[in-house]
Order: sequence, then C-alpha cells, then structure tokens
Amino acid sequence: MDLTYTEEERDFRARLREWLGKTLPELPAKPSPDDWPARRAYDLGWQRCLYDAGYAGLHWPVDAGGRGATPTQHLIFLEETERAGAPYVGANFVGLLHAGPTIAAEGTAEQRARWLPPVLRGDEVWCQGFSEPDAGSDLAALRTRAVRDGDAYVVTGSKIWTSHAEIADWCELLVRTDPGAPKHRGISWLAMPMDAPGVTVRPLRTLAGSAEFAEVFLDEVRIPVANRVGAQNDGWRVTMVTLSFERGTAFVGEVVACRRTLTGLARAAKANGRWDDPVLRRTLGRLYGEFGALWRLTQWNVSASQRSGGVPGAGGSVFKLAYSHARQELYDAAAEVLGADSLALEEEWVLDRLSSLSYTIAAGTSQIQRNIVAERILGLPKGR
Repeated sequence: MDLTYTEEERDFRARLREWLGKTLPELPAKPSPDDWPARRAYDLGWQRCLYDAGYAGLHWPVDAGGRGATPTQHLIFLEETERAGAPYVGANFVGLLHAGPTIAAEGTAEQRARWLPPVLRGDEVWCQGFSEPDAGSDLAALRTRAVRDGDAYVVTGSKIWTSHAEIADWCELLVRTDPGAPKHRGISWLAMPMDAPGVTVRPLRTLAGSAEFAEVFLDEVRIPVANRVGAQNDGWRVTMVTLSFERGTAFVGEVVACRRTLTGLARAAKANGRWDDPVLRRTLGRLYGEFGALWRLTQWNVSASQRSGGVPGAGGSVFKLAYSHARQELYDAAAEVLGADSLALEEEWVLDRLSSLSYTIAAGTSQIQRNIVAERILGLPKGR
C-alpha cells in the first residue's frame, strides 16, 4: 500500500477543502435531535449539496451514478469533511452506506436505475430491516416469512432496531422464502416500500433519549417480486455483501472524528489540570496510537476492497471489532478528563458516551466479529 499522495490527489484535497470552506457557513442551523422530520430534511439537503457539487457517491462506480473515485480520494474526502465539521450522513446512512452499495453490486440494471439516483440526489431515505426480536445476534434465525403469490411476496413478521424507520421511504428487508431449507439458505433480500399497506412502525427510545430506531410490524405486506435483489433464497449471500459494507467502510469517517475528539480531550486535560496525571496521559497516548493504527487499517481495507472488485472483505470485521472497543475507551477517558462536567446533559460528551456503549452490539456484536475473524481470516474450525 502506497501511503504517499499524488499531485492529482493533493489537488483533489485542495479543491474539496476550498468547497467546504465556502459551503459550510451557508448551511442552515442543525435541527433539534428529537425532530426527525426536520433532521431528515437537513440531511437530505446536505446530500443534495454534495450531489450538485459532484461529491455524492464519490467512491461508487460510475455506472452506478458515482464518481468512480480511487480509495485514496474517498479517504481524503472523509478526512476533510470530518475535519471541517461537515454534517454526517445521518438519515442517509442506510441508503448511502448499506443498501445503495449492495444494489450497485448485486442489483439488476433496472433496480440500479430505480433506486440509486434518488439515494445520491437526497430524494429518498432507506432503513434496515434485518434484526428480529427472537433472533438475537443470530441473524440467520429470522422468522419473518414471505410467501410467493403471483408477481408478489406476501410478508408477515416483525423487525426490531430498524434504523430511521419513521422517516424512511424504503427498507432493505430480509425474509424467509423457504422455511424448509437450512436457515442460511432460505432467505431473500427485498426492497420494501415503507408506505405499503400492512406496515406499522413503532418508535423505540434509546438510553440517550433518541428515537432513531423502531419496531416494524408486517401484516401480509405485498412486495413485488421485482423488488428482490439477487435470486430467491440467495439472500444470505447478498446480506454478506451488505454487512461487508456496514462493517468495512461505514464507520471510517468516525475514526477521524474520534481522533479530533481525542485532541480536544488533551486540550481539556491541560486546561483543567488533569494532564499532570501520568496514567491519564498514558491512556490518551495509547488511544492516539490506536486510532492512528485504525486509520491505517482503514486505508488497507479500502485498498484491498478496490482490488477485489469494490466489496470489502472479512478485514472489515477486524476494523469493526477494534474500533468499537477503542471508541468506548475514548469516552471512558473523556469521563476521567471532564469529571462531573461530562454528566451535564447539555454537553455533547454525554450523548456521545452513551452512544458509544452500543458500538459493540451495532452492526454485529463483538462476539460475532471474533467468530468471523477466527474462521475466515485465521482459518480456525467453527465452534460447537
């Protein structure tokens, strides 16, 4: 992996930095975290800005509507937008980082033409309907059933922890289309319109007070067969493509944000006298090294995915496992540095710390990631 920058890449960084400097001051104020319709409008507005400037889907293939940027340009984009304090993808998370790349990799020409442009333009929001109440971390234990009826599937069941379901237009939905097949082989991946009759959304409030997740109940929802991505009963393989994006590239921008947070903690420790504690200094130094290593791992993973056709491999699980634990340690350190101030509800620190607790569960638990690393990278036998 060549870590030096070409003249073209340096020019790309300079032009992006200039655009961000002109664009960000003109954005409207961020809406309240509890106002999801307003947050949807804000996030879609930012996506439209990116689209109009040619930065939407930067690393997506050209034939999927993207710019076909190199992995290095993609990482430069993530670095510069985070450092400039640009809006996060927010409500666009699933569409841009999960469903969109999956459809680009696995969808038909008609599916790509229907669903990818609205994601890139900021016209439509997607949510993820994978997890189920009784399946736990065993995603393949899902029970939501789809019965073929002519040119449609009739779907009945429920999903939980469905991100942004309240404001979504579409859902990437996993269903069981062959209950008699082995559990990993009887699954299909469907695109479900959220306004279809029979869809009921019930918001879930998190520890931080947010309602970004929901339960979704499906009562004989009819979904066109044309909305199936991949072959019937081949949904588990398609899902592994989705999860490889979720674990391999979806969090990379947050590494830059964590490094910025760490720098802010060091400044706060020097200002309030905690810097004199050698144990704390060692902790912050070690975390600085860990996040630096995670960024290099990100560069390696993105480069490797480009060589393999653009789909991240099992190395994304190494990143996700290490990152989720490092993020929790970072906000534990924040509590030490800030003391009682870190408990003030008006402080952003407390919300970020509460959010960090979920990272060892979200996008596949740490236990699942360890199994993937052991079996697919180290070649160890499956556990019994």
